[in-house]
Amino acid sequence: MKKFAFLFFLLAALGLSCQKAPDAKIFDVGAYKVYVLKDAGFEGKKELLVGASDDMLKQYVPNGTFPMTVNCIVAQSAEKTILIDSGTGASIVKNLAGIKIDPAKVDAVLITHMHFDHIGGLLKDGKAVFPNADIYISRLEHQYWTSEKELANAVKANKDAGNNFKLAAEVVKVYGPKLKLFVPNELDKIKDSLLTGISPIAAYGHTPGHTIFLIESNNEKLMVWGDLAHAMFIQMPYPEVAMQFDIDSKEAIAARQKVLKYVSDNKIPVAGMHILSPGAGTLAAEGKGYSFTPLK
Repeated sequence: MKKFAFLFFLLAALGLSCQKAPDAKIFDVGAYKVYVLKDAGFEGKKELLVGASDDMLKQYVPNGTFPMTVNCIVAQSAEKTILIDSGTGASIVKNLAGIKIDPAKVDAVLITHMHFDHIGGLLKDGKAVFPNADIYISRLEHQYWTSEKELANAVKANKDAGNNFKLAAEVVKVYGPKLKLFVPNELDKIKDSLLTGISPIAAYGHTPGHTIFLIESNNEKLMVWGDLAHAMFIQMPYPEVAMQFDIDSKEAIAARQKVLKYVSDNKIPVAGMHILSPGAGTLAAEGKGYSFTPLK
């Protein structure tokens, strides 16, 4: 309980409030059945948007707040059950039960990055929630969150930042040999997969090792883009708008612009951890940015 207390304390400090999670959304990607599970919902304050002009805020955030979500994604085939991110831990076990998945039967957990709302569900009472799963984390991400130097720098900037480092250290300790570190592909040079039909792709900036995952099966594709965007309503028409959560906003913007062009040009549907229900959709170039159409 203490762990979740400090997680939600951090959310409250950012101007967010928790809401109830709904049912899963289900999509087919070839042989994979993909579930988008809502872990929690929040109201974000306009101050979280970095680089948004007054005119943008008047148009897109007239009341000063906007809805946010935290999603986890399951990709399940006849052979494997794969979880992408585990959320805050508030709802993951309950949500998996809702789609008849036992956490002990999860084969792999792919982590886009190690912010608390993506790894919080890996542990409960100091123990592994997914005891039989391999946990995949990019090498750069692991290196950052286990660095004493980065911890000291983060605490110097914000005393509460150390909590995320402590959670990351606990995850690393508990899962130990089940951790699988990898180096993701470049977006335009995708050649290595972690699991059948699932390739990791570098999209650094939000965090130093932020990784997105391309699911490919039977000529169908889905890009699971983690935290490439948090506020679709403004970051699609204006990809240059960043978030306070970004560790390197300039790099995060560059990654977002590159991925948006790639999925738009190649007509690849996307799913994300902060895309409002149904959590997935398609993009098309529009003006200097993009339009987003939710999947049905």
